[in-house]
Amino acid sequence: MPTGKAKRVSNSGYGDAGASWRKRALKSFIASSISAREDIDWNNYTMRQRARMLYMAAPLATSAVKTNRTNVIGCGLKLQSKPNAELLGLTPEQAAAWERRTEAEFELWARKKRSCDATGINNFYGLQQLALTSWLLSGDVFAVMKQQSPTPLNPYSLRIHLVEADRIMTPIGKGSTYPSVTDGKNPDNGNRIFDGVEVNHDGQIVAYHICNHYPGQVTSEPNEFVRVEAYGSMTGLPNVLQIMDSERPEQYRGISYLAQVIEPMLQMRRYTESELQAALIQSFFTAFVLTQADPTENPYNEAGQPQISHDDDEYEMGPGQVNIMKPGEDVKFGAPTHPNAGFDAFMKCLCEQCGAALEVPADLLMKSFNASYSASRAALMEAWKAFKMRREWFVDDFCKPIYEIWLHEAVARGRIQAPGFFSDPIIREAWLGSEWIGPSQGQLDPTKEIQAEVMAVEHGFSTHEQSTIKLNGGNWNANIRQITEENKKIAEATAAAEPQGGQDNAQE
Repeated sequence: MPTGKAKRVSNSGYGDAGASWRKRALKSFIASSISAREDIDWNNYTMRQRARMLYMAAPLATSAVKTNRTNVIGCGLKLQSKPNAELLGLTPEQAAAWERRTEAEFELWARKKRSCDATGINNFYGLQQLALTSWLLSGDVFAVMKQQSPTPLNPYSLRIHLVEADRIMTPIGKGSTYPSVTDGKNPDNGNRIFDGVEVNHDGQIVAYHICNHYPGQVTSEPNEFVRVEAYGSMTGLPNVLQIMDSERPEQYRGISYLAQVIEPMLQMRRYTESELQAALIQSFFTAFVLTQADPTENPYNEAGQPQISHDDDEYEMGPGQVNIMKPGEDVKFGAPTHPNAGFDAFMKCLCEQCGAALEVPADLLMKSFNASYSASRAALMEAWKAFKMRREWFVDDFCKPIYEIWLHEAVARGRIQAPGFFSDPIIREAWLGSEWIGPSQGQLDPTKEIQAEVMAVEHGFSTHEQSTIKLNGGNWNANIRQITEENKKIAEATAAAEPQGGQDNAQE
C-alpha cells in the first residue's frame, strides 16, 4: 500500500444508497430521530392544535376524520354476546337464552345517557363516536371509570368519563400553565412520568396524571393533578382506558391521525382560498374614472353600503362599483384566467397522496365516485381494510374492557347468572366472549354481492351469520326469529281467509 496517502473509503450497502452522504440528492437530506418521547411527546401539543384547526377549517381533513367515524362506528358498535358454550357446558338453547338476557341488560345500561356517561351527555354509542373522533384528532383519548349510586331505573353504578388528551400531563408547579416536556418522576416510588403517563421500572404503565385544566386555559383556579392507577389493586380491572395506536416501541402517547398530512392539507386549504378569492375578484365589474375635479365631490367610492368615514385614498372593488380617482392616478391589472383549468387535476393529485397516507382513497375522501364499477369497488375494499383494522383496535381498547367491567358488576349484583365467574379465570373469559357489530361495507351492486354471499354459504366459505354481518351488519339469529314469527302470522292469516273463501264459493 502506498505510504503518505489516506486510504479512500468506498461506500457499500446502504452507504451507497439511502445512507449516502456523497450523492448530490442526499447531501442536504439531514434527518434526525431520537426516542419516541423526544420525537412524539415534545411535539404532540403543537400537532394536536394544528390537527383540530384543520378539522374545523379544512374540508378534506374534516372528511378524513368523519369518514372514519361513520364507517368504523356509525350509529354505534352493538354488543353480540358470545360465551364459550362448549367450555361452560351449555346447550345451544341455554347459551342463546343467556345471550339474549345479557344483551338486554347491557342495553338497559348503554342506551340511556345518564346510565353510562358520567357527564350525562351521551349514551354508550355516542361515547364511541366521541372517543374515536378524539383519538384520531389528538392521538389518544382516555376513559376514566367512575361509580355513581344506582337508581330504580338504572341498577348499575358504572359511569364512563372521557378525558381529552391535553389534560393528561406531567405534574407541574403551581402558577405554571403549560405542560412540562421534561421527564417527571414520582417522588413516592421513583417511577418515571412521560407526558402524564407513569411507568414503573419495567416500563409498564401503572398510573395516569390528570390535570383539572387544559394547558393555557384562562382560569383563576390553581392547577391540581390527580393520580389515577391504571388498574384496581383489588380487582385488577382497568380504572383508565387509553385508546391509541402505536407506531414505535416504548411509545406511551399517541400521535394525531392527521400528523403526516398537516402541511399538505394546510397548503391545499390556502390554495383553495386563493383560487376562490381570485375567481371572486374576477367576477367583479369595477370602473375607475380619472377626473380633474375634487374626488370628494362625487358620490362614488362606496362599495356595498355608505361608509361613515371615507378615506380618499381607499378604493374598493365590487359588483357595479365606480371609483373616482385623483389626477395622475391609474390602475393596472394582470390578466389571470380563473377558474384555473389545472385546479381540479392538481387538487386531485394532492388528495390521492393524502388519501394514501390516511388509508382513505381519494374517491372516498372527496365523496366523488366517477370511476368505473371495478375501480370504485377496489377503492372501497381498500378503505375497508383500514376501517376494519381500526374498529378491531377500538373494540379491544374501549368496548371489550368496558363490557368486562360492566359484566363483573352485573354478575356481582345477581342480575346475570354466570357460575364460576369469580372463581376461575378461564371460566370468566368464557363468559366474557363477545363480538361488536357495526356498519357494513355497503354494496355497489347488491344483486351480484348477495349472490356471491349465497354461494359462499352454500359451499361453506362463510356462515349465515358472517354473511349477514358483511352485507348489512345485521344479526342472523334475530332475523331468523323475526322471519319465523312473520311466517307464522302469514300462515295464520292465510288459514283464516281460506274457510271464508270456501263458504262464499259454496253459496254461489
